[in-house]
Amino acid sequence: MRALRSVLAVALTGGSLAWSADLYRRFGLSLFDEQILGPMLGTGLALVYLIFPARRGSERTRVPWYDWACALAGLAAGWYVGFKYADLVERLILSPADALIVSAVLYFLCMEGLRRTTGYALFTIVAIFSLYALVGHLAPGDWQTRRINPGRLLVYLALDTNALFGFVLVTAASIVFTFVFFGQLLMRSGGSQFFNDLSLALMGRFRGGSAKISIVASSLFGSVSGIVVSNIVATGIVTIPLMKKQGFPPRLAAAVEACASTGGQLMPPVMGATAFVMADFLSRPYQDIVIAALVPSLLYYVALFIQADLEAASRGISRIEESLIPRLWPVLKTGWIFLVPFAVLIYTLFWLNWQVQASAIAASLTVLVLGFAFGYRGQRLTLLGVYESLRDTGTSILDLLMLVTGASFIIGMLAVTGLGFAVTLILLKVGGGSLLALLLIAAAICIVLGMGMPTLAVYIILAALIVPSLVELGVTPLAAHMFVMYLGMMSFLTPPVAIAAFFAASMAGAPAFATGWTSVRFAWTAYVVPFLFVFSPTLLLEDRDAFKVTVDVATAIGGVWLMSMAIVGYMLRPLPRAARALVLAASVMLLLPYKIVPGGYWTNAAGAALALALIAWEFAARNRVRRAAQPAG
Repeated sequence: MRALRSVLAVALTGGSLAWSADLYRRFGLSLFDEQILGPMLGTGLALVYLIFPARRGSERTRVPWYDWACALAGLAAGWYVGFKYADLVERLILSPADALIVSAVLYFLCMEGLRRTTGYALFTIVAIFSLYALVGHLAPGDWQTRRINPGRLLVYLALDTNALFGFVLVTAASIVFTFVFFGQLLMRSGGSQFFNDLSLALMGRFRGGSAKISIVASSLFGSVSGIVVSNIVATGIVTIPLMKKQGFPPRLAAAVEACASTGGQLMPPVMGATAFVMADFLSRPYQDIVIAALVPSLLYYVALFIQADLEAASRGISRIEESLIPRLWPVLKTGWIFLVPFAVLIYTLFWLNWQVQASAIAASLTVLVLGFAFGYRGQRLTLLGVYESLRDTGTSILDLLMLVTGASFIIGMLAVTGLGFAVTLILLKVGGGSLLALLLIAAAICIVLGMGMPTLAVYIILAALIVPSLVELGVTPLAAHMFVMYLGMMSFLTPPVAIAAFFAASMAGAPAFATGWTSVRFAWTAYVVPFLFVFSPTLLLEDRDAFKVTVDVATAIGGVWLMSMAIVGYMLRPLPRAARALVLAASVMLLLPYKIVPGGYWTNAAGAALALALIAWEFAARNRVRRAAQPAG
């Protein structure tokens, strides 16, 4: 059984890499994308039913007969699509018997696979959409959809390129696979250890160094993997015990690691799977998404870093022990090779304008060569390590693959029933034509949907449902998509189902819900910054005017800094209530986009003046305290 799983997982990853490298065409095979996606999906379904038991959370000791049957059915249906798609696509309008059978198998196996791998949240939403697609023509008023035959709906969802075999599955099966494989190779070459050591060397000598190490290491590793839980495991196993040893409460140590790992989904140059899907939604190069994410990710990590520093100061936590801190030069001397794959990735993406998956393969090949030749601190890449990377890429991507199938079904139902257009009209009516009201509604929906669903699922649903209404009210498409992506990211941190926070809490031995709410407080920027870049496109670097970019970024960073002080209640000393309220007011004035209020730049200037006055007052107050504490004479 173990051997069969490994063979299927390696085949799944190998098929994706061959597709991304365009090997099929080079060997003379002229195929539809669906003829590649079908066998890949079938292989993925077989793996899901061989690995994940019907009862979630239980340990799999054997594969029952019904899971064998489901695995074989999924494999057969996927490969049937691969071999017969050219013929099927010409007959789809007639809903022939073989198309109905294959569609039914794929739909129901994908739905059950979705439940087994990701839980009931997205499964329930897809089921509700499916039911509504069948009865929506009976709904009154704006909620009414067009009538569609059940068999026709099933065939459309499972075989049409606007549904299951659409761009979302294409992105996951090609681009995401290549980046996950890149991260696996990097980890087995010693890359994760290098990132940890580099963070220790850079931040270990500062107060609260362990928390800052966690933030730096998680941002570096998260930018490669984009997978939150694996990021927490890779870095948290070192940083969480360090933070607890230094004096951070367990819930705060877990929250720091969870927030830092979650932000990896926004961290250029790799980012998570959501960014690849966004590029396809917008029909824009992936490079544009990376550039747009620069300032928001900077603001997110600046806020984490500042709060970690202030929390350490308020708790009297100093640097970590000297014996645990490696020297920077030896770390760089040994591990500089891991900077080369990133250089290759950036060069091929931005200067050579390669496709994203081609750049990822080039970076992976670079890791292969350097990992075999050098490695890090005795950890080198081996042939067994390459095999394990292929295998683990195939198994670790299964939950995302099932998530993508569910999201694709929703996209298909919105298109075929006309529900997507209806929802846009309804939201515009509810918002009363007010952009701010619509943004608040969208934010609330993001957070509610996020309670139990990963970022990618939330993003895809909201990109189809809410983004059109935001664009209708004048928001640029890029800002609208970034808005729902940014808030959707908070699904990993927002209780009652905060996957990242709860996972980090289990590693830290902290209460789960206390860690979740601490994470919400620690990652507050993710709830605020999306509103800023909707009204200030300069924060997404859409407006490249140097003066405007400089002013807007400077005021945003200043506002984030002051807001962090107000939240923690510490500047140069613990802040009295009145001073804390004034700091909060200054931060709000700095953060307010100039387009929201009349004379916006004057509001920003007033906030800056108040902030400078408060900082000067605090310096003076601290000096008075120090002088009073000095012995007389």
